[in-house]
Amino acid sequence: MTSPAIVVENVTVHYGEVLALDSASLTLDHSRICGLVGMNGSGKSTLFKTIMGMVKPDSGRVLINGHPPMKTRKEAGIGYVPQSEDVDWAFPLSVRDVVMMGRYGHLGFTRRPRKADRDAVEQALERVELGEFADRQIGQLSGGQKKRAFVARGIAQGATMMLLDEPFAGVDKRSEATITRLLRELAADGATILISTHDLHALPQLCDEAVLLMRKVLMHGSPDVVLQPENLAMAFGLDVMNRG
Repeated sequence: MTSPAIVVENVTVHYGEVLALDSASLTLDHSRICGLVGMNGSGKSTLFKTIMGMVKPDSGRVLINGHPPMKTRKEAGIGYVPQSEDVDWAFPLSVRDVVMMGRYGHLGFTRRPRKADRDAVEQALERVELGEFADRQIGQLSGGQKKRAFVARGIAQGATMMLLDEPFAGVDKRSEATITRLLRELAADGATILISTHDLHALPQLCDEAVLLMRKVLMHGSPDVVLQPENLAMAFGLDVMNRG
């Protein structure tokens, strides 16, 4: 029997005295797109880092395809699209360099890209419609293009799991449509995708399911159910859907 793509089981995380996650539990199956909804400080980024094995929980456990997260990371199985503020856009890397970073887990001892690696990068760039910008310094791209570059990194990586932290923040409509289409294609090919987002209106069209988080998982179900005003009030303390 195939293991679920992600199992988060009673995970608690503290940063010093601050409680970031409180016995959070979540199970995601393969080939699904799940939206993670919660206010700032609700633990969304901590949940991402715990799933990726970057944060060790105080208690509870995380399994990726039935294994500890580090095993999946070493196998280059997890792709990550960070929030814009978490990236040094002044660093002297081209768009192609950033996408090639996704191939590091596939490179041999010499860490020198082979033809297969270069081909994977070029194909990923074309897929996200950034081929013509491949040699441009990454910080020179628009907000939407930057997000697409990191999606391309995950594609070149061959990731079976994609975690996207606010992928639509500051993104133009073309990039939003391109990213949405790509995520749908990746899920159809078997990838599991978890998206942290404040864009509640786009959730039903993009996601198969949604999770409401406030340090613990308050609700997990279809977007139409999770986004009901009375449910959002549990996490936000107000009727988010009527804020305009």
